[in-house]
Amino acid sequence: MTLISDEYRTVKGEATGIYKEKGSRFLAYAYNVTTADEAKERVREKQKEYHDARHHCYAWRLGPGEGETKMGDDGEPSGTAGRPILGQILSAGLTNVVVVVVRYFGGIKLGTGGLIVAYKSATADCFANAEIVTRTFDVRFVVTFPYLAMNSVMKALKDSSAKIESQDFDTECRMTLSIRKNDFPVMETRLTDIDGVAIEQI
Repeated sequence: MTLISDEYRTVKGEATGIYKEKGSRFLAYAYNVTTADEAKERVREKQKEYHDARHHCYAWRLGPGEGETKMGDDGEPSGTAGRPILGQILSAGLTNVVVVVVRYFGGIKLGTGGLIVAYKSATADCFANAEIVTRTFDVRFVVTFPYLAMNSVMKALKDSSAKIESQDFDTECRMTLSIRKNDFPVMETRLTDIDGVAIEQI
């Protein structure tokens, strides 16, 4: 079986960029996000921070492969803002990222071609200033097991790349774990082969 890569490239922290044309300023901000709700919150933050700006356009991409994408022109002519922002995300090979471009209108209309160049250039400048990192798509899961199975479970985890996020050892033990996507099937098999172990993805 051929494994699809579970690695991806994204921005680390906040990255910023700027583009100026005929008095208009385009301020670009990029963030690493893992859910649509996180992406929406970043957009809202910029709308609130730059409440006096004319437009707050955005695009995001989430997940592996083609993933989930969304874009918004926020009053700019259709296809002149969100689409060129998303185009730069795809060209850079990034995912789990949202870009918000804030526009302060300079009084002179740029036309559709000028707007496309402006939003594309602001995003490109943002990525040029960003620290790009490689991360892995991970699976989060909960393991429950009887106390008697503790040694077997801990040995299986020690031999793996799983990370322990939380644990609660009582009559019934419970651990929340994460592991890179391609390693999960082997981990799942090893754990479920132990008597009394149950696994649930979250």
